[in-house]
Amino acid sequence: MPYKRVLIIDDETDFCLLFKNYFVKKNYEVEISHTLKDGMESIEKFKPDILFLDNNLPDGLGWEKTEYITKNYPNIRINLISAYQYNPSISEKFSSIRIWEKPISMSELNQYLN
Repeated sequence: MPYKRVLIIDDETDFCLLFKNYFVKKNYEVEISHTLKDGMESIEKFKPDILFLDNNLPDGLGWEKTEYITKNYPNIRINLISAYQYNPSISEKFSSIRIWEKPISMSELNQYLN
């Protein structure tokens, strides 16, 4: 399996637990952060292969960290998530980044991982 570590930065506890269970069943190591500050620290310490980053977090907008993350951690496979309609210009700026709108389809997620 090419990816082993997943970091989820999202303040919705239920969403994080569902995602964690999904990835653990697929033998991924998973870490969860509920704030932007903790999530950015986790990127440095945990060194994830895949990142799921929510936009609206209690301490800031996660998507604003996209450029920093791509520049400083170029090997992370970044996935931006939001429950709200997103600005398509971000996908034009970062073509390698996947944007997911909640609710996320598990069948789409399976295809993404294959």
